[in-house]
Amino acid sequence: MAESHFSAAAPETHAASPASPTSPPMAVPGYGKRSTPGQQARSADTFAHLPPREAAVATFIDRLPEGTDISVKALAKVLPYGQCALRTALRRLQVAGHLRRGKEHLAGPDGMRWVTRTWFSRTARDNDWWAAFVSGDLATADARANTSDPPTRSRAFILLAALGRSAPVMSLSAADCAALEPLTTPWFERGATERDVLHALTAGLPAVVHHPAALARVRLTSKLPPERIRAPRPPLRVLECAKCGAPGRPEVLTDGECGPCRGEPAPAPPASRLSPAQVRAHVAEARAAATRPPERIRT
Repeated sequence: MAESHFSAAAPETHAASPASPTSPPMAVPGYGKRSTPGQQARSADTFAHLPPREAAVATFIDRLPEGTDISVKALAKVLPYGQCALRTALRRLQVAGHLRRGKEHLAGPDGMRWVTRTWFSRTARDNDWWAAFVSGDLATADARANTSDPPTRSRAFILLAALGRSAPVMSLSAADCAALEPLTTPWFERGATERDVLHALTAGLPAVVHHPAALARVRLTSKLPPERIRAPRPPLRVLECAKCGAPGRPEVLTDGECGPCRGEPAPAPPASRLSPAQVRAHVAEARAAATRPPERIRT
């Protein structure tokens, strides 16, 4: 009962007063909680798939501001759970796809440095998504996640299909929209909005347009905005095992834990081609050759 009461009330109290004594302190600048991009909107059943304790902890962390210290010790000071229970809860949040710990290589005033990160996602993510997040390739991960969704029309097609509502003289057929779609897509890729494209296609139109598709083709080609400056490369990130803290590639840290911590046997070390006795023999031979006087060349 107490746990259920905390799940519903504690986050709201924190949200109303972030600086209250029941809030964890902010971490050292550059550390602490970091929210991942592309999360779903918060709702009453966001964490309904989790057990009550884990749902309460996740709800509390979700409402904390960026940079808050969400270590086990910091959370134990403000939540009605001990460190052992919180350590278990955070580990289960990792398995559920809400949490990952690791390091990020960033540029600071003193040069490049590794910064410890704790990434939190209100939306549960699978291991493939976290691997894409670490590599900076979230577009591929999001596309993979949406492969099961029914196909939908692109932004370009929808805008072209609705063009006649803004300018009746520019009404296009379905075939016209399909043909002009490839010319409209680069506008969005270069940062243009629907309003920008609509203005380019409808501004200064004559009273009568005999070939709206031809006019749209000319305007989409001639008024195409310049390419955007390439976005900076994503920071270098490394995940760490939740139990032992060992760094590793995302594909070997299943649910945030390395193989040995999950109970898998450690990989056998590669077999040496030479035995220790053979290595010592070769070293002794090399030393003897180095100290041996050079032979005189007979003439």
